[in-house]
Amino acid sequence: MTTENLPDWVPASGHQLRLTGVHFDAIRVRGVRGEAVLHHLATLTDGLPGPVVREVAGGRWTYFLIPPGASHDFDWPPGVTCYGPSARDQYVGIPAPDGNTYPLHWRCDPPVEGKFVDPELLHAVVTAQLCREPE
Repeated sequence: MTTENLPDWVPASGHQLRLTGVHFDAIRVRGVRGEAVLHHLATLTDGLPGPVVREVAGGRWTYFLIPPGASHDFDWPPGVTCYGPSARDQYVGIPAPDGNTYPLHWRCDPPVEGKFVDPELLHAVVTAQLCREPE
């Protein structure tokens, strides 16, 4: 993987915690629900939903990276955690593009400078996935 177009907040190796609200905001969804949201986003974006980090241990969280400050433009439903600019520091682990990054990895390719998940589309998909009536 080339590192030419990667933002400077993506580490060269391993993984590092990054303060949200500075370079990106993150929307976190747990387990299979996160994968379902990602699947729908990928379908709606021709397989290019934007930068998504997956935790492969523990809660198996999926982190959708959106533009900094964009998380507060929406009311996120229960079951979603919003990491953005706030009164207290919030950090998200960011893996390197290659190598040993356990327990994190890029579920979609690492971001290109200035490219993020579309927050409006993400909100619509998350809301549809998590708020639909049981059958």
